[in-house]
Amino acid sequence: MSLFHAIGLIITLVALFGYLNSRFIGLPDVIGITAIGLLVSVAVAIIGSHNPAVARWAQQAVAGVDFSKVVFEGMLGMLLFAGSLHVDFSDIRQEKWLILFLATVGVTLSTSLIGAGFYYGAHLLGFGLPLISCLLFGALISPTDPIAVLGILRRVGVAKRLEARIAGESLFNDGTAVVLFLTLLNLATSPDPVAPTAVALLLVEAVLGGVVMGLVLGALGNYLMKGIDSYPVEILITLAMAIAGYAMADVVHASGPIVVVIMGLMVGNQGKTRSMSDLTQRQLFAFWELIDELLNLLLFGLIGLEVIALSLSFGSLLPGMLAIPIVLVARWVSVGVPITAMRAFHVFIPHSIKIMTWGGLRGGISVALALSLPDLPGHETIVAATYEVVIFSILVQALTMGPLVRRLARDREPS
Repeated sequence: MSLFHAIGLIITLVALFGYLNSRFIGLPDVIGITAIGLLVSVAVAIIGSHNPAVARWAQQAVAGVDFSKVVFEGMLGMLLFAGSLHVDFSDIRQEKWLILFLATVGVTLSTSLIGAGFYYGAHLLGFGLPLISCLLFGALISPTDPIAVLGILRRVGVAKRLEARIAGESLFNDGTAVVLFLTLLNLATSPDPVAPTAVALLLVEAVLGGVVMGLVLGALGNYLMKGIDSYPVEILITLAMAIAGYAMADVVHASGPIVVVIMGLMVGNQGKTRSMSDLTQRQLFAFWELIDELLNLLLFGLIGLEVIALSLSFGSLLPGMLAIPIVLVARWVSVGVPITAMRAFHVFIPHSIKIMTWGGLRGGISVALALSLPDLPGHETIVAATYEVVIFSILVQALTMGPLVRRLARDREPS
């Protein structure tokens, strides 16, 4: 099956899943589409056990779309730009030190805890995984997915200040985690030892380079839009920022996610008030909101369908069952340590740690990173564990986030 036919089939299936969910089930679109996609994947697996030809055809159709490339070279730049475009920078600025701490120290701590916990847990189950593979799993599963998080926050109704913390952290921590993942991957695949100073320099180059590049390109985009009054052209400029800006970051080894997030924040705040007419504001923001919604539905539909391409057995699912509590505990610690350290000079609403722990949703970024792994020891185990954590996150954490927030809102005991 050609790439064109595979994409056409998958878009049709995701549209059908969306219809079935809206017509008969009524779950939030992203969750419902993922759930139906997962059910279809399970049904194909069951049918394929009796008729291998069906399983082969379905696997060829899904395998025709390279999930990792679709996410990193197609969707991610636009999704992050759309997400950051709608974030109020004044809210982010008030929480900048906590967000910075969570997106750097928190991600590093989470990666270490998950890596160590998964390493010892996998050995107890009889899966002899090397430590570097477990640390790679920790890095790819640590970032909270801004695509999933922002969609849930719009419906849940958490306090505005807490929403800014969760949204800001999710927008920036994936950039840090991707850099950390690539650094660990370099360590795992390099035939020669890599000096710690080289690792630190790579991290600084990617993160600081991403910040500087985002500021420069964001300022340039705002300047270009300020000089004209044509909303189709201005929308085209923002498309170029999201797609070409992300690609340029890859060329100069800066963090693409950080570049795109900063550009989106600049356009959505400074650009909105200084560079756009009222008509352009309405059209541009409506365009990006639609892009955000459509790409979200396709991404999470793909997450559900991508299970078809995996050869999973019950034994391969055991590490993932162990990974779920490990990831949750690591999230609780990596959020709790910064918040506890900053309580002396920062105000936190009750139950902040609980809400941020349970609201740390994983999604397409983690899956794309897992599928991009080369054939390292424990590759299949890591991919299976990633899918299980992501599916649990979308179908359990996302669905129960609203009831949890409402219940904790009635309980005023400090967290």
